[in-house]
Amino acid sequence: MRYRRVYLESFGYTLPEEVVTTDELERWLAPAYQRLRLPEGRLELMTGIRERRFYPPGTRPGEISIESGRRAIAAAGIDPAEIGALVHGSVCRDYLEPATACGVHHALGLSGDCLIYDVSNACLGILSGMVQVANMIELGQIRAGLIVGTEDGRSLVETTVARLNNDQSIDRRGVKAYVASLTIGSASVGVVLCDEALSRERHRLLGGAVVANTEGHSLCQSEGLETFMRTDSEQLMLNGVETGRRTFEPFLREVGWSRGDITKTICHQVGVAHRKLLFETLGLDEALDYSTFETLGNTGAAALPTTMALAAEAGRFAKGDRVAMLGIGSGINCQMLGVEW
Repeated sequence: MRYRRVYLESFGYTLPEEVVTTDELERWLAPAYQRLRLPEGRLELMTGIRERRFYPPGTRPGEISIESGRRAIAAAGIDPAEIGALVHGSVCRDYLEPATACGVHHALGLSGDCLIYDVSNACLGILSGMVQVANMIELGQIRAGLIVGTEDGRSLVETTVARLNNDQSIDRRGVKAYVASLTIGSASVGVVLCDEALSRERHRLLGGAVVANTEGHSLCQSEGLETFMRTDSEQLMLNGVETGRRTFEPFLREVGWSRGDITKTICHQVGVAHRKLLFETLGLDEALDYSTFETLGNTGAAALPTTMALAAEAGRFAKGDRVAMLGIGSGINCQMLGVEW
């Protein structure tokens, strides 16, 4: 997976206004905490997540994706008519049918020649869409593409809280399967990729590597945001980091870097324990990383690209930086991409 003519041109993100702190979330869980005699502060101590955000009840993901896509296109300064592909890559979408990308395409006024579809790949959906769009640009099929997605964890978190408070059969051991659901937040992001001739920013996407370790496909399963997500958090973390280890050396070879060449990193935003173990396993310094899980929680497919957008906005990247995008998603899949800033 090597690219010579693909550039990461811009981001556009939209964050919810409503903030729910972990302290407040634990107050919602007071009946369960009292029944199971759980200590307050446990959730933040375990995850490092202080707060997360939610969109208003009833918000459709596509509504927010439209705004994020509009912002990404405006930041790129590219004529919308040049957008040859639109991929909607979040877990959350408006309907099973049609593709959420259809409504986003219509609202953005993109060309009828634009290839549009949804991609579902857990926390890697937007990164998977980036690879597909990059392939089309490299082949000369399109000049630019938009990848967008919106994750809203409100329903999942509220449903999980109700279950823990009301289901008397759940004991202290059983709570573990629901902890990951309580880390979920909300965010929306759009990414524009384009060819060399259209690029002004010159952030070159060099390529990357992927590894599928599907023996762990049952470690995190969700039947839908209105039901529950059951996760073996500890084993998912261990298997995910091991999958990252298996991906890292092929990734370095594909982009032509050594470990020491990496100057900045953005990894999937799960929590403090995941990041610590991942960086220890890969032999990387955590100081290279920029994180948002502390204030946004785990925002699924939007997590890594939103964090990269915020890092860029904060001036985290300098010209010539070699930025490693270290994505891991349940299933288990790992996808790592390299950008020369």
